[in-house]
Amino acid sequence: MDVSAVVDEGLGNSAHVVDLGDGTALVVDPARDPRPYLSPDAGRPHPRIVVETHLHADFVSGGRELAAAGARLLAPAGSELAYHHEPLRDGDEVDLGGLTLQVIATPGHTPEHLAYLLLDGGRPRALFSGGTLMSGGAARTDLLHPEQTEPLARAAYRSIHERLFTLPDDLPVHPTHGGGSFCSVAATGTNTTTIGQERRANPLLADGADEDTFVARLLGGLGSYPPYFLQLRAVNRAGAEVYGPTPPLPRLTVEAVDRAVADGAEVVDVRGIRAFAAGHVPGSLSNPWRPQFATWLGWLVPRDRPVVLVADAAVDRQDLVWAALNIGAERIVGELAGGMDAWRDAGRPIARTALVTTPDQRDRHVVDVRQASEFASHHVPGALHVELGTLATDPGAVPTGPVLVHCGHGERAMAAASLLERAGHPDVAVLAGGPADIRATTGA
Repeated sequence: MDVSAVVDEGLGNSAHVVDLGDGTALVVDPARDPRPYLSPDAGRPHPRIVVETHLHADFVSGGRELAAAGARLLAPAGSELAYHHEPLRDGDEVDLGGLTLQVIATPGHTPEHLAYLLLDGGRPRALFSGGTLMSGGAARTDLLHPEQTEPLARAAYRSIHERLFTLPDDLPVHPTHGGGSFCSVAATGTNTTTIGQERRANPLLADGADEDTFVARLLGGLGSYPPYFLQLRAVNRAGAEVYGPTPPLPRLTVEAVDRAVADGAEVVDVRGIRAFAAGHVPGSLSNPWRPQFATWLGWLVPRDRPVVLVADAAVDRQDLVWAALNIGAERIVGELAGGMDAWRDAGRPIARTALVTTPDQRDRHVVDVRQASEFASHHVPGALHVELGTLATDPGAVPTGPVLVHCGHGERAMAAASLLERAGHPDVAVLAGGPADIRATTGA
């Protein structure tokens, strides 16, 4: 059985492609960027059938993009999609031409959630579990309403034990969410597992966990998540715009950038932290291009706010635009043509940020902007912990006075510094490193 994964490292998600043997493919939970499925360089069979396991909160579905290219689109009936699709319900079967896809209702992560069992001559060959069961964890249940969080967690336990754990131990499991996904709890970075492996070793289910224990472990593992998660279910239900393989990215003059900013646009600088530190547009947000770019764009910039990008030659423009579109950032006005060279040549003011490689904590507050789980695992004694996501709406969480901001490598810290500087913080330095670098230098 030829099943391959299209992995979005930054979002921690995997789409799964099943080669149907006739030049076509089944695609499960595709992200919005169609190039991994449709590009001649992708080397994959053409999508014939696309199935969704649930209404996604962390990315915009690529189902409409692939349907526009000729694929059949199937989705849970409970999703109530507003565009053409074939609704699926528990017990339905989809003929794939020699293979069969059996539908299994698995509410938990979401109420409408379905898993898909791939059968070959009646024999189970693969399970596409979405968020119900994943390697080392399960998906969070708190993305709809606080009153539904615990009932959905209990539904997830029953879905796993009553529906999925009745399947053979050696059955390969291909989840959508995985390690690094803010939709997941306790998941590892592995994008495949087996029923038996999860029965034996999943920490949420270990030691014969009963329903109450599972629920306590799941809810105890919930961390913060980007605000756009609360919007994308509605976007996916209504159907996002179809762009085709090459969405536009207009090139803007300095004057056009001025007009966009006057109209409320956010300037997002995607260059590396050293380039940003050396000189950037005053008030711009640092969000360096990397796998996690889209998550932090959606966390720090409201989806309805126009965005102007500042980039350099290191960034592929189509990758950049698709990363933004994958999390529903539709209002990309364009990029500054000529980048910072054009800005300087126009005689515009340049802002700079102190970037240090050898930490000097004297007379500076140390501010750790990593996630709570990272801070809890290890941190510098006395450091102030403020998650980066908090600073977008509450820069006052960092006290006035000289600060040294750090994360793990420097990217999130530079984003935090740009937010603090824009809010008027007078003295911010960024560490190009993490807590281990501070301890190695100072012994803290």
